[in-house]
Amino acid sequence: MRDLFSSATQLAQQFRAGTKKVGDVIQQLFTHIDQTEPKVQSYLHLFKEAALEKASELDEKFKKGDPLPPLAGVPISIKDNLMMTGTPTTCGSQFLKDFVSPYDATVITKILNHGLIPIGKTNMDEFAMGSSTENSSYQNTKNPWNLNKVPGGSSGGSAASVAAGEAWLSLGSDTGGSIRQPAAFCGLVGLKPSYGRVSRFGLVAFASSLDQIGPITRTVEDAALLLSVIAGHDANDATSANQALPNITEINRPLTGKKIAVLAESFDKVIDPDIQAAFSAACEILKSDGATLETVTLPALKYVVPTYYILAPAEASANLARFDGVRYTTRDESATTLQSMIKKSRGQGFGPEVKRRIILGTYVLSSGYYDAYYAKAQKVRNVLTAEMIALFEKYDAILCPTTPNVSFGFGEKSSDPWQMYIEDMLTIPANLAGIPALSIPCGQKNGLPIGLQLMSKHFAESTILNMGHRYQQLSDWHLKTPEGITS
Repeated sequence: MRDLFSSATQLAQQFRAGTKKVGDVIQQLFTHIDQTEPKVQSYLHLFKEAALEKASELDEKFKKGDPLPPLAGVPISIKDNLMMTGTPTTCGSQFLKDFVSPYDATVITKILNHGLIPIGKTNMDEFAMGSSTENSSYQNTKNPWNLNKVPGGSSGGSAASVAAGEAWLSLGSDTGGSIRQPAAFCGLVGLKPSYGRVSRFGLVAFASSLDQIGPITRTVEDAALLLSVIAGHDANDATSANQALPNITEINRPLTGKKIAVLAESFDKVIDPDIQAAFSAACEILKSDGATLETVTLPALKYVVPTYYILAPAEASANLARFDGVRYTTRDESATTLQSMIKKSRGQGFGPEVKRRIILGTYVLSSGYYDAYYAKAQKVRNVLTAEMIALFEKYDAILCPTTPNVSFGFGEKSSDPWQMYIEDMLTIPANLAGIPALSIPCGQKNGLPIGLQLMSKHFAESTILNMGHRYQQLSDWHLKTPEGITS
């Protein structure tokens, strides 16, 4: 059982050394999933037959001594908004309950070419809209640390699958914190790369200027390796950056000479006191490795939640217009006119949170309100980005907690959208500015994980990966596993 909670790097080394066979690990993993999944419910679709077939092929290659990529044979779960040929892609929505992917997302092509083994598609908030995975149309994924708590969202299924030992790695998407927040809630590492670092081709769009695909893993080293697999320019994505990727796997460098800006807002009254205490202890660990920490303020931070919840719904209202019942989605067959068919199909196919955001986005883009809301939000976005760029002229990274609170109970915040939205107050800035951000576990409160967040300038993933890895070497939070699942 404990072997299911090793790092992906360790597992890949065992395959290479011949001490483990890929087929045996995959079989053991699915046995564990059969036992655990009824409690956790992290997967919507499983690919057991295809995974075992791929494992057999890889075992033959390892036996022959064929050269294979570093993560070959490692099982990975996939968020259900990424296209993968011949598999369902539902985005957690009834609207796409019968949709089968006709092609592979670029990130899927890359992981398959590198020998990783997709285990299944994971549950998520519908169309990635949510912070708890309670907005899924199919099931409520549980937090493996406490089955009465949410795993975070929208990549809650991805995070829960790794935390529960049902995968070694996972791919999620992050629009306002949807990789980092569930990673923090589930005691994992979550990386949102710079906007443009990873191709979005094959990702079902929520907010195109904010979405980014990234890894959820147990260690920073695993996150660095997976990023090296999925990153790179893609001609299929017009927003993909033709930016050389540095050697991000060389991350074990002492932090001597590094300067880190600590957000003063980390100690605001809205941040849980126990999270503040864990954050302060983490700061001391980074100092012990040679980093210099100074407190700074980010004046625009107070505006990020309303700014995000104008811009993201505005983009969502445009992106989700394609789901109309005419093409590849659920259709209401009782309608007698085109207009009524579209109206009924969207009314029945979308859940409450998706409808709320479409209505909000359409409103802020409408004539008479565009300048008052959308244009003003874009100006605030520019101000925030400028403030962060100015900080990076002096500091190598910005440091703050990942979330203001630890995981909460089901139904605790879902009746009050604003309380749910402010859970993303510390993760949203990285999406608005397009910069990389990393969440790593740094403590616990009442048995629930606490996350620490590092942000750096555009395309400086290696900086925060280095800092995160050094922190993990000096602490042991990443070695802890959920007692309710591993007992």
